[in-house]
Amino acid sequence: PRTVPSWFVWECPPDSGVRNMAADAALLARVQPDRAVWRWYDWDQPTVSFGRHEAVRHRFSASSLSRAGLEAVRRPTGGRALLHAETLTYSVVLPLPASVSWREAYAAVNGVLAETLRAVGLPVTLAPPRTERITDGAVCFDAPDEGELLLGGRKLVGSAVWRQGAGYLQHGSLLLRDRQELLALAADLPLPPVPAAASLSDVLSARELPITIDRFKAALTDRLARWVTWPGHATAGQHD
Repeated sequence: PRTVPSWFVWECPPDSGVRNMAADAALLARVQPDRAVWRWYDWDQPTVSFGRHEAVRHRFSASSLSRAGLEAVRRPTGGRALLHAETLTYSVVLPLPASVSWREAYAAVNGVLAETLRAVGLPVTLAPPRTERITDGAVCFDAPDEGELLLGGRKLVGSAVWRQGAGYLQHGSLLLRDRQELLALAADLPLPPVPAAASLSDVLSARELPITIDRFKAALTDRLARWVTWPGHATAGQHD
């Protein structure tokens, strides 16, 4: 772990879905007024996470997931089904006063991610507002939601949020390789076709991928060191 002004950056080893989600829920329950946490983590086996209020019955079952070789867990955040396999996952926990919209925190976190990815040579953009309704039974990478990160017009990072008391939690998964089609194999009923998502392997070679990930993480930590405030922070300011 590394502490930078107002931020605690925590890189965790691979763990189960249950333990990963429990760690994030605990961080949210113990949010501190002047400290934000950025946690990097991985999964010890391919795992599907379902959104907090997502309907799963008749779409997935324990037996169908097991046949596909996937574990499953319920996220404390919202959103739709997402497969964590060859992804770079993070969570952000920060204090957020009731007077500040969660959308401000969401835009700020995604803005920092976008700026950092661009700084390491990945020309990401932010998705515009959606005009169509999300299809029932769709999965996370079916289409981008407003403010999510795109690469070449395709979704690169899936995000989900939850607000609890004075705290804000954001989950995000950046695709290293697009494996989301495996969700179709784990479903009891046919899923709507999922368009191909963007992934870092689309634009980086096998040699470049780990180097770029390390550069990205280091650049993000440096950027957080200069982002000493966030929406609603007592000493309002701007990130670099």
